[in-house]
Amino acid sequence: MGKKTLNKDLSGLTLLGSGKAARPARKLETFPNHTKRDYSVTLATDEFTCVCPMTGQPDFAKITIEYIPDKKIVESKSLKLYFWSFRDQGVFHEHVTNIILDDLVAALSPRWCKVTASFAVRGGIAITVEAQYSQKK
Repeated sequence: MGKKTLNKDLSGLTLLGSGKAARPARKLETFPNHTKRDYSVTLATDEFTCVCPMTGQPDFAKITIEYIPDKKIVESKSLKLYFWSFRDQGVFHEHVTNIILDDLVAALSPRWCKVTASFAVRGGIAITVEAQYSQKK
């Protein structure tokens, strides 16, 4: 059986419950995973926005993150603020999906992770991008 959340698990979390006004931040905070078993975590938002790097027009997407943690778990408020940091950034759909995956892998070193970005129709075409990572054994 996994351990419960310990007070020391909270020590590295600076964004959660800080009482400060929320601001966009390209920082993913984590807390310890206390179990050795494989289990999946799914996080999703349909409020992701960025802008087209050519036109500056807004792009809207549903982002779904699925991962199997190893030693760390991502803290959800930091993920929300991380997503917010893309709001005014000009970036292609394929690039932003891979940036999110790379940042999650750097922060978590998960056993496995997949990011799916389903962008709303623009110009008559909807784009869905999936990027995946697996730990080397």
